[in-house]
Amino acid sequence: MKYKVKSLIERYTAIISRWEAVECVTLNEAALPDVLDPYFALILDVFCSGDIPPPAERLASYGEASVFETSGSKDRFLAGEIPVRFEFKNTRRIDELVRRAAAPQEAFGFAKDAVTYDFYRLSQGEILFSRSGWILDLRKRLEAFDGGFWKRMREACQAKMEHFLSDLGAAFLQNDDFFYLVSASGFIKAACLTLFCINQKFEPSNKQYYRQVLELPALPASFPAQLETFLRTDAENSSERRYAAAQLIARGIIAL
Repeated sequence: MKYKVKSLIERYTAIISRWEAVECVTLNEAALPDVLDPYFALILDVFCSGDIPPPAERLASYGEASVFETSGSKDRFLAGEIPVRFEFKNTRRIDELVRRAAAPQEAFGFAKDAVTYDFYRLSQGEILFSRSGWILDLRKRLEAFDGGFWKRMREACQAKMEHFLSDLGAAFLQNDDFFYLVSASGFIKAACLTLFCINQKFEPSNKQYYRQVLELPALPASFPAQLETFLRTDAENSSERRYAAAQLIARGIIAL
């Protein structure tokens, strides 16, 4: 099966790289686990400087493809039993996004969204095809983000964390299970985002959050234990205990 995946990657890369507007193709980390892993998917990021062929022509070029659907920026289909997804991204839009992130005068407009997953994929994806030096130059720009960028991102993420913690406390006091669940999700996502910013790391995919956040070098001393307490949802771990763990998590992060 691994041989089949490798063959598909090579075939699709050869097909896509023939399109004149394609600047670069990278392999997403979702293709790294074994195909039996429920998180497995063959995902290619396709960076384009112009128009690509229309959907019908793209589908015809893929060969073995069933259950095909497209949103314009994404093609999804099955190659046999293997889920495949191509995500098409405009190089000019990416260049502008990186420029905005690095510009102090646009700090508020960028940091309020507090999303760096696009940068993670740009910096971590395995390069399968590169027409020029665009992707390598872009990675150098991402590596050059200074402490000011990470400080702005931390402030934005930490503010979200504190907001969700307040909501979590209100939901606990009101015994509002639905709002508690929503607030808990927002809190732990923002808390982890803040830790990635403190460690000057771009945020990974949601599936990688738990593993990668625990591997960060700078963490509050008791964070792993507090995180486990917060995540437990068994009958013995009450909403009150989980809220108390969230408070300790937030205090530890703020103190870093």
